[in-house]
Amino acid sequence: MDKQLHYSDTMEMSSTEEQAEAAAGPVTWKDFYHLTKPGIIFSNLITAFGGFWIASKWEINWGLMVLTLLGTALVMASGCVLNNYLDRDLDGKMERTRKRALPTGKLSPNVVLGYGITLGVIGTSVLGLLVNPLAALLGLFGLFVYVWIYTAWLKRTSVWNTVVGAISGAVPPVIGYVAVTETIDMGAAVLFAILFLWQPPHFWALGIRRLEDYKAAGYQMLPVVKGTFQTKLSMLRYVVPLVPLPVLLYTYGYVGEIFLFAGPILGLIWLYLCVQGFKAKDETQWAKKTFLFSINYLTLLFIIMVIDTVALK
Repeated sequence: MDKQLHYSDTMEMSSTEEQAEAAAGPVTWKDFYHLTKPGIIFSNLITAFGGFWIASKWEINWGLMVLTLLGTALVMASGCVLNNYLDRDLDGKMERTRKRALPTGKLSPNVVLGYGITLGVIGTSVLGLLVNPLAALLGLFGLFVYVWIYTAWLKRTSVWNTVVGAISGAVPPVIGYVAVTETIDMGAAVLFAILFLWQPPHFWALGIRRLEDYKAAGYQMLPVVKGTFQTKLSMLRYVVPLVPLPVLLYTYGYVGEIFLFAGPILGLIWLYLCVQGFKAKDETQWAKKTFLFSINYLTLLFIIMVIDTVALK
């Protein structure tokens, strides 16, 4: 696990360095690529793939899977680009974001706005015309919550921004699921709940790690407004119910016994890390470790989910 954390941290620093280098030269495709926040898209595509896979129950329509992932990726990319557009003033105040293409003036706001809208239209069209209307509706719903409610409104006004934003982040696995089933049932509900509960403690760990950055920008993040102790308590409120929740996928026959045990074990490790935060001497290092584990938790959870579904064949 330590190797995984080191690898994730190295990739994060590498991405930041690439953006800093790109900011100094002429506009290239990399500037548009980084605007989409590829790391976020990749992690969410893993969950969309997982949702599609367990709903298929080994009757895989590979063409439909590709179209679903493509449409979902484009919708998410749209949200990330529009997030950059709306946050351009605040990004200029944060150390880790001030060298992005918009704060530096490398790309104009109008170009980025048009880029984001175009991605959203194409992505929604792919989902609506080539997958099914429910998948497109979910994509639009997630996009609306992420861009307008989370980014444009709550990020600047309320500590509830992370919780509400978690709604949009929980949509990708459901899109993958309904692409197959064309309906929202208990499987979709469990996937949504897992992703919803995962996000607040994940982002609050980042909030503690980047506390001074968020203070400088004026974001109403929970660690900034309520302090780190209250944030750690709030993290527990989400991680504790997340520990047993994956068991429901076994209960409803979507996965096998490997996932039955692996899901709660991963949750217990995360819970242990969260509890350790109350006696951490270096909160920044603790938050970094907890944040990176949360990424590994989600990735491993969905990989095991897919593997155990294979075992059920």
